[in-house]
Amino acid sequence: MFFFSTQTFTTVGYGRISPVGMLTSFVATFEAFLGLLSFALATGLFYGRFSKPNAHIRFSKNTLITPFRDGKALMFRLAPFKNNYLSEVEVKLTLAVKEEENGEWKNKFYPLDTQINKINMLILSWTVVHPLDEKSPLYGLSDQEILNTPMELLVFIKGFDEAYSNAVIHRTSYLNTEFIAQAKFKIMYGPDKDANITILDFNLLDTYELVPNAS
Repeated sequence: MFFFSTQTFTTVGYGRISPVGMLTSFVATFEAFLGLLSFALATGLFYGRFSKPNAHIRFSKNTLITPFRDGKALMFRLAPFKNNYLSEVEVKLTLAVKEEENGEWKNKFYPLDTQINKINMLILSWTVVHPLDEKSPLYGLSDQEILNTPMELLVFIKGFDEAYSNAVIHRTSYLNTEFIAQAKFKIMYGPDKDANITILDFNLLDTYELVPNAS
């Protein structure tokens, strides 16, 4: 009876034992249906658990306050660290600022515009730029005022992963203590010496240099 049920449950077929009669055939049919359903559920659960789509994106450790055109801008950098290609990548920034209002401290949220908020393919690094112009809530503040104001830059990334054929999402944030003024990122990619290809060096993702003469 045990081996008969095992063969029916796993749908491997029967050996010398086969159901005879209406009742035993009904039991065998129910066990076969239950076996198919159980394996289908187990496959779906394991696949969803171990193959959950992930953006596989690394972000720079700091956000820089960098000279930009005739003013300055907030900049951070990101890059994919696996061989999968992300397409239709979109970024959204929100600034959470703690402000005093009528003697009480309140959290206020401001959406931030970016120079480019969507790219077709994310293959190399992407430096996200928020110009500190008239549209920015940080417009008119000095570098020191920005560094001393309690705030957090919330980052939301969404893209389409061709490997999983599914949308992927990634979130991160930067506190004002992670802002660095008067600095700019160093280039993290370049041509390979031995081959005609471009190399992306992740060791340079967080590297920057100071700009002493920045206004």
